[in-house]
Amino acid sequence: MLAKLDEITNGQAKGFDPLCSGRDSMFVIRQDDKAYAYLDICPHYGDTTLPWKKHQYLNADKTHIVCAAHRAVFNIQDGNCVKGPCLGQALKNIKIEVSSDQEIQVDLNILRNAINETMR
Repeated sequence: MLAKLDEITNGQAKGFDPLCSGRDSMFVIRQDDKAYAYLDICPHYGDTTLPWKKHQYLNADKTHIVCAAHRAVFNIQDGNCVKGPCLGQALKNIKIEVSSDQEIQVDLNILRNAINETMR
């Protein structure tokens, strides 16, 4: 279990390190009581993470995901870049499940595979 859904405030994002690598490898955004999860790697360049500080994945209006390094802007719902150097690319979606008791679950093999694919 990554977290309980109610541990992420609606309109906020939170990074996670489920592989215990020493840095957040993915993040979850809660918007309109839905949860969206992405790999914490900007598609613009290699292994660049998105936030400027821990859990700071969203713009000031909380309407888009922003890469602090490249100023790329992404849709929350689908991860597509809508502005910046990786226009036309997208964040790597990570499949999560929210159980009936509101626990957010991720398959660690899916996460590892996503990281490996992105790092090629």
